[in-house]
Amino acid sequence: MPSGKTVKLVLFEVLQFAAVSVPLFVVMERFAGLMRDLKGQEDRTAYWLVVAASVAYVTSVTLLVWVPLKYLMLKRRRFITKIKLWRPTALAYVILCPLPCFAFLMAASKVQVDAGQQLDHFTELPVSLVLLCLICVDVVERIRTCSLTGKADSSPDSDFDLRGPVLTHLERVTTVTGQLQHHHHHDDAISQNDSPSPAPTDAITTTATTTINGTPAARRYRSDDDPHRQPTVNPRAYLYSPTPRSGPLRFLWSRDVRSEAFVDGFLFWLDTAEMLRAAADPRVFYTAWVFPVFTLAFLSTLRLAQNPLTSSSGVALQDFPFLVLRVALLAAFGGDVTPALYAAKNLLVCLSYVYFTFLARVVKRHSMF
Repeated sequence: MPSGKTVKLVLFEVLQFAAVSVPLFVVMERFAGLMRDLKGQEDRTAYWLVVAASVAYVTSVTLLVWVPLKYLMLKRRRFITKIKLWRPTALAYVILCPLPCFAFLMAASKVQVDAGQQLDHFTELPVSLVLLCLICVDVVERIRTCSLTGKADSSPDSDFDLRGPVLTHLERVTTVTGQLQHHHHHDDAISQNDSPSPAPTDAITTTATTTINGTPAARRYRSDDDPHRQPTVNPRAYLYSPTPRSGPLRFLWSRDVRSEAFVDGFLFWLDTAEMLRAAADPRVFYTAWVFPVFTLAFLSTLRLAQNPLTSSSGVALQDFPFLVLRVALLAAFGGDVTPALYAAKNLLVCLSYVYFTFLARVVKRHSMF
């Protein structure tokens, strides 16, 4: 019977391969059906040519790119394990699947405009399927190191556990010089006859217990390291102790990084989904507006390959381009094509990035407070 790790590995690999192949087959089949409708129901040559091209493309990229890349990842070759700033699997997926899918969506708009017919908006099922598979790949990459049963395995490199060290208490520890101090009183008469020597300094050492990801760790501080540090009076002074969540509603405070990965995945791509939804409007899909919409949507998917995601890439690949395009769409069509809320979101993200990255330091340098 296969082990749990083997079952998880097979499940993840099947899901990711399905995320690569299924959207391509669906989009290209819809495009083949569109070509058949434009040529006439009797002429099926174009239909089968597109279907054969889709099968050949999926087979080629699977054998030449996807399988070799997965082999290198699973075998953990040296040049693969050194890659820390981006995800090779996610980058390969973005290039192999969303790029040709969006290209065929734009081609569908072009052939219908050239033929003077509006047969299919071509955006509902294909676009939703592409984004759903994109989220699936993202979630699989994020929970790959977690167990699917029991409690989630927390690792130091986890992107979800952001809890920092918590100072729980200070404990006074008697030093060696403190223990020898009472012997000095008994030998006072003898020490008076001896040559004077510097008295030992009674250093107070305190132990600070910190909790890092649920693991206690002790750090010692000596009062003689800092001449201005005052020794503690109480033998044990609790500075912070997290209150355990108890009671009948304690399940509301429970958290799991695996379920949070699914929530974060959908929220992370919500802006891209809204941008692609604007392409469903006939005023956008059957005009030249469809090209910047799908082009910028694809550029935003490149964020999937970065690990970890930085605010600069989010602004450069999504928020600033989306802001420019949404302002142009609002000026051309009003609020019917794209909501003003998303334009405000892109504007606030761009302004906050510029302020906290560049202007906050200048303001602090010249501030009087």
